[in-house]
Amino acid sequence: MAGGGGGSGGGVSPLGPAPPMWYHRDLSRAAAEELLARAGRDGSFLVRDSESVNGAYALCVLFQKHVHTYRILPDEDGFLAVQTSQGVQPKRFKTLPELVSLYLQPSQGLVTTLLYHVDREETAFSDDRDYSDGEDEKPPLPPRSASTYTPPGPETPTDSAPAANGLSTISHEYLKGSYALDLEAVKQGAGSLPHLNKTLVASCKRLNGEVDKVLSGLEILSKVFDQQSAFMVSKMIQQSVNQGGDQELENLVTKLAILKDLLSSIEKKALKALQDMSLSSPCSLPPLSMRHSKAIPVQAFEVKLDVYLAELTKIGKSQKYTLSVDVEGGRLVVMKKVKDSQEDWTTFTHDKIRQLIKSQRVQNKLGIVFEKEKEKNQRKDFIFASAKKREAFCQLLQLMKNKHSNQDEPDMISIFIGTWNMGSVPAPKSQASWVLCRGLGKTLDEITVTIPHDLYVFGSQENSVCDREWVESLRAMLKEQTELDYKPIAVQTLWNIKIAVLVKPEHENRISHVGMSSVKTGIANTLGNKGAVGVSFMFNGTSFGFVNCHLTSGNEKIARRNQNYLDILRLLSLGDKQLSSFDISLRFTHLFWLGDLNYRLDMDIQEILNYINRKEFEPLLKVDQLNLEREKNKVFLRFGEEEISFPPTYRYERGSRDTYVWQKQKATGMRTNVPSWCDRILWKSYPETHIVCNSYGCTDDIVTSDHSPVFATFEVGVTSQFVSKKGLPKSSEQAYIEFESIEAIVKTASRTKFFIEFYSTCLEEFKKSYENDSQSSDNVNFLRVGWSNKQLTTLKPLLSEIEYLQDQHLLLTVKSLDGYESYGECVLALKSMIGSTSQQFHTYLSHRGEETGNIRGSMRVRVPSERMGTRERLYEWISVDKDETGGPKGKSNLVSRVGHEYVKPSVLRKQLGELGKVSEEGERTIKEETAARPKQEAPDSDPSICKNSYNNPAYYILEGVPNQSAAALSPELLPSPTSPNSQGALEMVAEAPFSKPRPLYPDLAEVRIPAASPAAPPALGEGFRRGVGPGALDDQSCSVLQMAKTLSESEFTGQPPRTPSAPPPLRGQPMGLCLDACRTFPPRNAITESIAEDMPEEALWGSSSSSLSVGESSVGEWLQRLGLERYEQGLLHNGWDDLEFLSDITEEDLEEAGVLDPADKQILLESLKQQQQQQK
Repeated sequence: MAGGGGGSGGGVSPLGPAPPMWYHRDLSRAAAEELLARAGRDGSFLVRDSESVNGAYALCVLFQKHVHTYRILPDEDGFLAVQTSQGVQPKRFKTLPELVSLYLQPSQGLVTTLLYHVDREETAFSDDRDYSDGEDEKPPLPPRSASTYTPPGPETPTDSAPAANGLSTISHEYLKGSYALDLEAVKQGAGSLPHLNKTLVASCKRLNGEVDKVLSGLEILSKVFDQQSAFMVSKMIQQSVNQGGDQELENLVTKLAILKDLLSSIEKKALKALQDMSLSSPCSLPPLSMRHSKAIPVQAFEVKLDVYLAELTKIGKSQKYTLSVDVEGGRLVVMKKVKDSQEDWTTFTHDKIRQLIKSQRVQNKLGIVFEKEKEKNQRKDFIFASAKKREAFCQLLQLMKNKHSNQDEPDMISIFIGTWNMGSVPAPKSQASWVLCRGLGKTLDEITVTIPHDLYVFGSQENSVCDREWVESLRAMLKEQTELDYKPIAVQTLWNIKIAVLVKPEHENRISHVGMSSVKTGIANTLGNKGAVGVSFMFNGTSFGFVNCHLTSGNEKIARRNQNYLDILRLLSLGDKQLSSFDISLRFTHLFWLGDLNYRLDMDIQEILNYINRKEFEPLLKVDQLNLEREKNKVFLRFGEEEISFPPTYRYERGSRDTYVWQKQKATGMRTNVPSWCDRILWKSYPETHIVCNSYGCTDDIVTSDHSPVFATFEVGVTSQFVSKKGLPKSSEQAYIEFESIEAIVKTASRTKFFIEFYSTCLEEFKKSYENDSQSSDNVNFLRVGWSNKQLTTLKPLLSEIEYLQDQHLLLTVKSLDGYESYGECVLALKSMIGSTSQQFHTYLSHRGEETGNIRGSMRVRVPSERMGTRERLYEWISVDKDETGGPKGKSNLVSRVGHEYVKPSVLRKQLGELGKVSEEGERTIKEETAARPKQEAPDSDPSICKNSYNNPAYYILEGVPNQSAAALSPELLPSPTSPNSQGALEMVAEAPFSKPRPLYPDLAEVRIPAASPAAPPALGEGFRRGVGPGALDDQSCSVLQMAKTLSESEFTGQPPRTPSAPPPLRGQPMGLCLDACRTFPPRNAITESIAEDMPEEALWGSSSSSLSVGESSVGEWLQRLGLERYEQGLLHNGWDDLEFLSDITEEDLEEAGVLDPADKQILLESLKQQQQQQK
């Protein structure tokens, strides 16, 4: 029992003989407040477990509609006392009932006398049999201990508990009976204790057998490398067979001594023997595990050159090309077919391929930017046979870039994730289709399907194969497909739920801090037939978490599945222990959650079958229970899932994939299991990180189970263990993280004071703010708290290089002063905050998987000029173009827009390009830097594509953006309304477009927290969210949404508007489209992009993409418009701090300010020239 951690003197339980009804074990703070609010009477109280201290309790009391919390802490003697102010003598009690009985009396120091206890609700488990999806009458037994293969880890289950219990029983028997006989024998002069010896022999009988097994296994090694020990080992093994009785204990001690000596010396002696052998024998082939994977053959792609309509009239017809990719040689050959079967070809080495630009509108179109002479680039657009072929080409070129990179550590890795409910049947001999992602759904192209991934993660449920055999079969399967000997880095098992992680041999030394854990969620959370296993580790500087779960089965048990998820989220012990204030969804750069989640489809069986036969999955996805629960924010808050384009993976007839078996006769009646997507893979990543899902599907040829295996592959950006080339920063070169103000709205009925804790791997230790200096509320269930600059500490990162800081994240938790419990946590990316001016952030707060409010603030990361050097990452090499460049020759067009695959840092925002004329071959000549790396953008023309490229940044940036427009466009990013019975699930309401721009920020004093209202929100538009069923709005009422909206419409003190108001969204645009577009980038860009297709370029960007806007009032804003913010500090340092003086600047002046790139100098000078012409 978690709450029973505080011991007490004399072995008395702190809860007394039986837990009192007012004690609520494992009750969350938010749930306690809801229970007290429901009670509604002053003096209502309950006691729950503390969320901040193990073994402590929290006394929660309702008074004047506010909840007051008192911590009850055990002292070193196990006595309990309510935490008091300094200098006040606490009153100590042996048990909780004794403590509570005192405070039932008046005038004991609490805010009110305890009057009405709020009892817990007893949970009945009698009808909650959850056995293997209803297939079995009883739960499967856990696997025998002899079959386990789990490497030792912090949470690895062992057999120590049964052994300890057995020893305890034997010892008690000796002390009760045989002890007296030994005592009598000693009194009579005996020199030994035969009964104690007999007890010890019985206790160590199991240990004796285990030692014999180990010695037998080491006997062969000892004969090869250690002849001296080999003789003793053989002798002891022989003696152990023949001897027993009194000498058995003595023999065990001798064997343990031999085993100790053998283990401590065998490796050194083996090393010496192998070294002697290597000197005396000729060179041989390296072991298979050291060999590289098979070479990737040259791959050819048939494409057509894409040119404008005006150019086609000159060429006569579209031209056919062949693109040949030589990954091993690092070359791309572009071959054009000309007359008389002749060919004109050009070879580009890997370093001459500057950029790949994917088209969003035309899914099989790709632009390639080649480096030409005289600092100029050339772009060609090609049409591939299919979108899958285009993706294969991009993967091969990325692989080529990575292979020939001069970087010692990778920027990006590929991860395979598979989940399969095996149905308690051994796997077939071949599972190649699973690891090769062949089958149904979004699959890989045959050209790239055999390229080995860096990590393979296999999750299985109802897996009756022993661990060792399972892992070896996976390794053999991977070796057959890749010719590589993958290394298992972690294997964790809970009964028949298993997760195994294998890594390429070359990455083995990049893995560190491996952790493992498991959580039972079976009947009463004591059976392991349902639950989860997890693995976590660091890959260089990037943290990863993987969770494989098997949740409660049954069509109707949605609430139990939701609770399973929340229990796993809270109890799975993975990752950095210093982050115990955060649930596992915020502890990792990337968290992947896979398994048999068992969520079903809420639709008539015949309708389901009809839709499946027609391959129409969208209507089914709208009634998918997991989608519906996610829409209500009940589970998987802010997780992403790739679009499902494969049929339901459960429940098939075994031996076939043609028939679903949806009825089974049980003793209790006919059980129905409708076809469903039970098997899923989801993920959640920190903001401004790179992650792309390249495949998501299921096999169609593995038929041993009633579930089909599911696979997904990911392209993930990783960071290296950064080593500063300039050493530790001097005081003048120290970077700082500075806060101007922070304001939060938290969902609570408490009125205590709060502070903020800051955690990050870039900080030496966590830091705390002072208590909030502003607090207000117009609603009893919500509280707005604020911290000014003087209450917030300045943070000093360990390293000051911008290349290091732009990969770092900051975790914040808002905690109360009364109980030191968290009321909400969030994560911020430092990348967007780097610059000389403060940037604003706005994100949601969550706690224990529930959205609990939102937080916004103003901050900056100040980096010294000496530490500003950075480099391009491999995953930044591919960008996305929205094809607004299409049009007649000579029109000024944009090469790129601000990327949507990341929340873009204002200081690192790439400049807009300027296209030259299109040549007869369809080539576009671009200046080198103006082609620089726009990031991948979230599409705004196809909702399904939006889902596919979803990158799950947890927040957006309000940098000079009209916040009312941000609220209208980005409802998902703000907490949403809930009903009284929703238990805090937050749902969104779309705000209507504004007919005219409102003031950018109303006065803060005008912002009011609205009073609670039971009225339901207006119905959402059809396109608002995929999967919102008829009952989706049942969980809504007035809640955090209004607070978030009014908060987002108010300005921080002293923060002037940075840019003019952006236009409102188009009226005809579906809100679902806006929602997905806005999930991954600042709303200002979303607004601009949403109207780009219906407005001429000049209306959006002026006559030129590099012109200076009239509204710009500073050098920084002008540079930001051009995407050249990196030069701001150098210009200001040299005295160019006024736009009026910049008209006199020369090339020499720019070079002195650090602008050395000729293309950048030309952009700056041309922009100033155009500004002068506009003023004339």
